[in-house]
Amino acid sequence: MKARHLLLVCAAGLLPLAGPLAADEHPSASAEIINTDGESIGEAHLRQGPAGVVIELHVSGLPGGWKAMHIHRTGACDDAGEGFQASGGHVNPEGVEHGFLNEKGPDAGDLPNFYVHDDGTARVEVFNERVSLDGGIMGAAVLDDDGSALVIHESRDDHRTQPIGGAGSRLACGVIEAD
Repeated sequence: MKARHLLLVCAAGLLPLAGPLAADEHPSASAEIINTDGESIGEAHLRQGPAGVVIELHVSGLPGGWKAMHIHRTGACDDAGEGFQASGGHVNPEGVEHGFLNEKGPDAGDLPNFYVHDDGTARVEVFNERVSLDGGIMGAAVLDDDGSALVIHESRDDHRTQPIGGAGSRLACGVIEAD
């Protein structure tokens, strides 16, 4: 999506002014989250804003405790029984290192940790300024030719260790698709 410009004529010449997107111009996407048995355990909703993407996650049926979540570069979760390896590594077009606490990071797919309650549920809202849904505003495009996936790992991310912060195996995955 391209920003719309208004041109004003003044004594100094032409000045392009970019205005905010109208509410109906904000692209959105969603992902059905499945576990390693291929069962639906929740959903994620993604909304493009003028400076990044808001991700809202609702899940159940996960083991309690801290979990890592990342945006992976390929929109594939069809290998549930094999640990969602088809989703590849993180979205990372700049080739930087992983981790919010890494002076050479973070990569575009890095997201904050979240907590799963003892009953297996979690509701999370996070913001990522390093991605966009379609690449039209800024950041790595989540909805590119091969798509992207939202992946939940078994442990928390230490935000330093390469390549995934010591977050462990992949517990759940959701292919991100345009709404």
